[in-house]
Amino acid sequence: MRAIRARIPKSLPTGARLICTDNTGAREVEIIAVRGYKGVRRRYPAAGVGDMVIVTVKKGTPDIRKQIHYAVVVRQRKEYRRPDGTRVKFDDNAAVITNERGEPKGSEIRGAVAKEVAERFPKIGTIASIIV
Repeated sequence: MRAIRARIPKSLPTGARLICTDNTGAREVEIIAVRGYKGVRRRYPAAGVGDMVIVTVKKGTPDIRKQIHYAVVVRQRKEYRRPDGTRVKFDDNAAVITNERGEPKGSEIRGAVAKEVAERFPKIGTIASIIV
């Protein structure tokens, strides 16, 4: 897992619901913790594009629901600025379910994936259909 060069605003606090954009059987996940978060007292832990989070599946197939999984945020609505000056934002907030090392559990990712995620987690970048 490499560092991200862009300064990403952390716009997804704990409790945020994301679309699950892979083919694991989950449709909607909720963030319950952010991995590696070191914060300020009484501030909600928040995540952005490229962060690994701990999620629970709220909508999906019965065998994957009500369990705790790791996930990586691949899209966020809040715009962020890349080092070359371009600004990027997506239509929705989305995540991909992974294991604790960042390898995706599914074999397909629907929709766009941020370039920062593909650099940081190369296995996600290889199965992504579109990298923006």
